[in-house]
Amino acid sequence: MQPIRTFNVSPSLPQRLEPLRKLAYNLYWDWNVETKDLFRRLDPDLWESSHHNPVLMLGTISQARLLEVVEDEGFLAQMDRAARQLEDYLQERTWYQKQRTSHSSNDKGQEYYAYFSAEFGLVDCLPVYSGGLGVLAGDHLKSASDLGLPLVGVGLLYQQGYFAQYLNADGWQQERYPINDFYNMPLHLERNPDGSELRIEVDYPGRTVYARVWRVQVGSVPLYMLDTNIEPNNPYDHDITDQLYGGDIDMRIHQEILLGIGGVRMLKALGYNITAYHMNEGHAAFSALERIRILLREEGLKFAEAKQVVASSNIFTTHTPVPAGIDLFPPDKILYYLGHYAEVFGLNKDQFLALGRENTGDLSAPFSMAVLALKMATSSNGVAQLHGVVSRQMFKGLWRNVPTEEVPIKAISNGVHAQSCVAKSTQELYDRYLGPSWSSAPPDHPIWERMDAIPDEELWRNHERCRLDMIVYVRERLVKHLKDRGASASEIAQAQEVLDPKVLTIGFARRFATYKRATLWMRDVERIKRILLGNKDRKVQFVFSGKAHPKDIPGKELIRDINHFIDEQHLEKQVVFVPNYDIHIARLMVAGCDVWLNNPRRPREASGTSGMKAAMNGLPNLSVLDGWWDEADYVRTGWAIGHGEMYDDPNYQDEIEANALYDLLEKEVVPLFYDRDVDGLPRHWIAKMKDAIQLNCPFFNTARMVREYAERAYFPASDRYQTLTANNYAPAKELAAWKENLTTHWYDIKIKDVEVSSGADIKVDQTVNVKAKVDLATLTNKDVQVELYQGAIDANGDIVNGVPVVMDYQGEEKDGLSIYTANIVYNTSGLQGLSLRVLPNHKDLSSPYEPRLIVWAQ
Repeated sequence: MQPIRTFNVSPSLPQRLEPLRKLAYNLYWDWNVETKDLFRRLDPDLWESSHHNPVLMLGTISQARLLEVVEDEGFLAQMDRAARQLEDYLQERTWYQKQRTSHSSNDKGQEYYAYFSAEFGLVDCLPVYSGGLGVLAGDHLKSASDLGLPLVGVGLLYQQGYFAQYLNADGWQQERYPINDFYNMPLHLERNPDGSELRIEVDYPGRTVYARVWRVQVGSVPLYMLDTNIEPNNPYDHDITDQLYGGDIDMRIHQEILLGIGGVRMLKALGYNITAYHMNEGHAAFSALERIRILLREEGLKFAEAKQVVASSNIFTTHTPVPAGIDLFPPDKILYYLGHYAEVFGLNKDQFLALGRENTGDLSAPFSMAVLALKMATSSNGVAQLHGVVSRQMFKGLWRNVPTEEVPIKAISNGVHAQSCVAKSTQELYDRYLGPSWSSAPPDHPIWERMDAIPDEELWRNHERCRLDMIVYVRERLVKHLKDRGASASEIAQAQEVLDPKVLTIGFARRFATYKRATLWMRDVERIKRILLGNKDRKVQFVFSGKAHPKDIPGKELIRDINHFIDEQHLEKQVVFVPNYDIHIARLMVAGCDVWLNNPRRPREASGTSGMKAAMNGLPNLSVLDGWWDEADYVRTGWAIGHGEMYDDPNYQDEIEANALYDLLEKEVVPLFYDRDVDGLPRHWIAKMKDAIQLNCPFFNTARMVREYAERAYFPASDRYQTLTANNYAPAKELAAWKENLTTHWYDIKIKDVEVSSGADIKVDQTVNVKAKVDLATLTNKDVQVELYQGAIDANGDIVNGVPVVMDYQGEEKDGLSIYTANIVYNTSGLQGLSLRVLPNHKDLSSPYEPRLIVWAQ
């Protein structure tokens, strides 16, 4: 029976408890210990059964309990304290205000940065994320709030989200898709002034799709998410926001059109004047097309002018270290869904498709979302230093003739939000000994010198409590899983005894993609069994958790193989696979394990943030030198598997690195853990724990990461946007016209002569004078920058790790040639070389590589 009217019924609270409502609807409670304790205190069982959802709690808690706490002075005092903390947090003077208050951009009006992501992992009661990308996006918003950035999030609100995982009796992953009840989640439905739902429209072939807007308040940062599961959409369009990464290629395009194009329209409908747009992965790259369309239709700009404005204010972060991870769409699909943009832009179909192709001459090439994002952004970055190197190698074809190391894709190393991932008791320990600012203090802050002040015994006993908490929870989750599956009484009894709270515990929890090699530890059965069980006083145990994508059969096979291995080798107590990995079990594991294991195939791990979370809790990492671990102090804060080698034969690599893992466990990890003094303390292990905290916590932290995004990306992009849009877009029009003229005449530039003062043999630190004559044709010396490029010569005869030296313009000779001079020295001996190049130069360019033009001396 369909209702004739519907009502959104809100929790009914006594007036004295109204502060609970505000606290429940702001996710600040997730990283504020006082508030989280308050909701747990209200009803501990309901807190757990609601998946830590305070909104659902307030809607289902008994009236009797509410009346009881109204009379509880201790509870009321804690509630008032938590409410004051939230108010103080929202009002405090922030890092952003200190950086930008006097900045010229603020004289031109309020700036806002929009952060687009296909998923956001914030709390476990909002299951609209799949893994590391989403949790990183959630942590990004939390730290943006901590820093006071004027940032808004843009995403999709999935009715089913990512799947809930369970295992059948054979250990094979099965998926369930619980329906998210938006009205009992910490979500606000955005409305128009007349009370009606705020809706936006997005054009798809032959129809219009409508979406309403939900808001999640993340401290001071709003996250807006689109929902198409409404009338008058047809059933197919309801499903656009049904499952994260679900459906076929057409559904993926539908979702990415909604995220990118719908996201831009939503921000406009909400009244935001966004000055910098951040695309977290290529899923939102269609946003650039919509922004160009608006500038053409509403501001009267030409395509080149609009593209200049959009690219100058776009930031793109790639998380993909392999080409197979990039969204690629067939050209006919792009033209079918988005061909009308080509007409608006005045481009033919091949010109339009070229926006998403690296090789624009290959008319059969698929349309790459990463290439579109890179072409539509003037600030791009990878998420670790090694990933930056990999990304520059992957995408160097977009900047032809630019040395790979100078391809303008920088690296901003990922971090994690400290107060979200460090266990409550551990945070309290840091508060006592380091001070309350530990979670955002930079690496050079003197508080990190106080690590030695934490008594070894106190740190160790706290960690032992965290391990026990994790084991108790793992047992409870396994028992529930087995009961749901209809397991036997003996299986359930066995699950109640898994893991030993006194044994060295190694954790491995992440997405079960094959390159992460979740079964590498099983390669030599007898050897790993000796490590696990060989010495009754030095046992080892493993805790595994994670999901494979529903369509990733090889990933599912890894999960099944682990569970088969456990059964066949009778290791049920020593090795556990915890089903339905989520934020809550992740937080327990990174705090409760003793070692964090990660063994991907280098260099396929872009970052690997779970290891950072473990380090913040004092866990040493045991990992292949990939992602973030390659740039950490892997000697003092853990152990490196291998030395960063690359292999052509995957089977040989697995053999070598499995043996390296076993050697480290047998010779270093296990002996160090069980080396106890007369007080029963592993002093050397504790010293490694302290190093893990002191050296990793302040750097691999989103407080540092988001500051870096602000200083290196948001501030410059926002300033470029405000500069280019001033005076009715006059600077943008001038820059676009300059670029057009530059491109027309660029290939007329000729480097006529290069005179070097010295012969072929010179001394280290000897000054070499260089004079160049350049024919700039119709361009002027202000249009270009002439540089020497010097460096060592490799075996192929190429300059490697070259250093540019800007040459000085000395004027024109009578024949019209421009004269440039520079002095250089070589600081090392050996075969060295130099070349000369000409690059574009304009005050409004983000970098000289933006036009993708370069001339080298022949």
